[in-house]
Amino acid sequence: MPPHRQKGPFQKPKNTKATIKRLFKYIGEFKALLVLVVFFIIFSTLASVAGTQILQVVIDNYLTPLSPAGRAENPLTDEAAAGLFKGFVMTLGVMLSIYVMAALFTFGYQRIMLNVSTKTLFEIRKDLFEHMETLPIKYFDTHTHGDLMSRYTNDIDTIREMMSNTITSFISSAITVVSVFVMMVYNSWQLTLVVIGMLFVMLIVTAFIGSRSGKFFKEQQTALGKVNGYIEEMIDGQKVVKVFVHEDKSKAEFKELNDALCAAATSANSFANVLGPINNNLCHVQYAITAVVGGILVINGVHTFSGVLTVGTLVAFLTYTRNFSMPIAQVSQQFNSVLSALAGAERIFGLIDEAPEVDDGYVTLVNVLENPDGTLTEADRRTGLWAWKHPHKADGTVTYTKVEGRVEFDDVYFGYEENKTVLNGISLYAKAGQKIAFVGSTGAGKTTITNLINRFYDVPDGKIRYDGININKIKKDDLRRSLSMVLQDTHLFTGTVRDNIRYGKLDATDEDVEKAAKLANADSFIRHLPEGYDTMLTSDGANLSQGQRQLLAIARAAVADPPVLILDEATSSIDTRTEALIEKGMDRLMEGRTVFVIAHRLSTVRNSNAIMVLENGRIIERGSHDDLIAQKGKYYQLYTGMFELS
Repeated sequence: MPPHRQKGPFQKPKNTKATIKRLFKYIGEFKALLVLVVFFIIFSTLASVAGTQILQVVIDNYLTPLSPAGRAENPLTDEAAAGLFKGFVMTLGVMLSIYVMAALFTFGYQRIMLNVSTKTLFEIRKDLFEHMETLPIKYFDTHTHGDLMSRYTNDIDTIREMMSNTITSFISSAITVVSVFVMMVYNSWQLTLVVIGMLFVMLIVTAFIGSRSGKFFKEQQTALGKVNGYIEEMIDGQKVVKVFVHEDKSKAEFKELNDALCAAATSANSFANVLGPINNNLCHVQYAITAVVGGILVINGVHTFSGVLTVGTLVAFLTYTRNFSMPIAQVSQQFNSVLSALAGAERIFGLIDEAPEVDDGYVTLVNVLENPDGTLTEADRRTGLWAWKHPHKADGTVTYTKVEGRVEFDDVYFGYEENKTVLNGISLYAKAGQKIAFVGSTGAGKTTITNLINRFYDVPDGKIRYDGININKIKKDDLRRSLSMVLQDTHLFTGTVRDNIRYGKLDATDEDVEKAAKLANADSFIRHLPEGYDTMLTSDGANLSQGQRQLLAIARAAVADPPVLILDEATSSIDTRTEALIEKGMDRLMEGRTVFVIAHRLSTVRNSNAIMVLENGRIIERGSHDDLIAQKGKYYQLYTGMFELS
């Protein structure tokens, strides 16, 4: 029996710098587009700065001379006034053209960045899913599915938000601050000192608040994963919840998890959300102070690098002040997005860093030709005869062993956790074509034995041999191709009935699929479906009964045509009448194969060649049905109802 899933999150990396480096490694795949983005941002920023500087020319060279006060101080002829007005209109046209150009460049880099972010997230999802497929079964047995799903949804979405808005905002802000700073110094180095003083105040506030909110964003993402995991469990088990009237209990448990998420989110955002308003208010204070000081300097005729400080220069400088402080305020407002994205990226990279399933096997499954003398040779064409290709490292020779399905356990000990064994010295031998049944209480180790045959878990002590070969030497993919399993909990994929059966053998023809369905006695009900074999199944086959789903799982195993078949409570969801109908089909399916059966219904194991009775991870009785009945031991008690399986 697999270990209980942990509700807590897996260990994730703590090095933020390493997370940023890995994230930008993905983004760096689109260097050419990123360079284009930077150029567009530079052009957009410089165009905005140039438009602002033209404002000084408009005020000093045109508006001031044309104003009543200016004309009273320096009278103008009608011709001169008309010339100034014409220049005023032309300058406004130039300024408008520059701002339109800036808007076009802004639209351009935002569109490009949207394309970059979409492709980057595609690569992250691809790597995440591909690595997930390499993880061992143990990982999925010990982590909630909802928490794993959270990485594909919430954590990916935080990265999307950062890439779509924050990165371009940071680059634009940096270029804007530098270019605007140069123009501010050029227009008035005295007022620039005032702005720098307020800038230091804003940076101190940002650093103070940001350092306190970072850890809470990590807690928020973890708590969100727990909530998603619990929701997924409750959705899957909704019938059970209602049967036992545990709605109130579910609500209470959800409230506890939701409260933890709310507390973490509140702590994170209480710091991050006040940062923007505080900096915005500091910007207003800075603007007011700069305007007052600037007015005094204009009145006193103070000189700057551009000449005497004029009203036009002051207006342009105040506009630069807005442009200088606004990016800093925007960056501070994006700070929580960055922290949240880094927390999500840590969780994603944490899964990618999980150790993949180890496979050091070198024996492979191949098609061969059988010579008249009984020897096997590798062939270039499919013959239907399968063999284990076994290269011997000692002398470099290669031998071929016919796949027959002989399975042997030799003094096997195993536990899912250290110092807690589930199997204790299991030894058994299944000849090719034999049917071996396992009987025992829940937790006795029946399912664990079948998990070891598939190498879902590797044994630390003892040996398991398949056709005389230690299964640790057989590549896992090849080993599992020679096996088929029908589980108690069936899983059907979104697709047609035909596709779900063909999942057992992807190159199976339609004829093979229908033959397998007939073998499992599923053909009859399939043909009564609205579109027969082409009927679409969704939501794990919700439009079928549990028994029909089980029949499809049996048909899926049948189409694979394996030498070894594992039936883990395969008929538990089928009523007695249906079970009787498929009994002959199952017998045909099991003919010539080695079959391991786990069943609570002892009537389904009567015709087994050997029945193993397990208790506390040990085989306490073994033999045929008649032998065990004659012994009048534990099996006899179970069969006669003197003792019930738990």
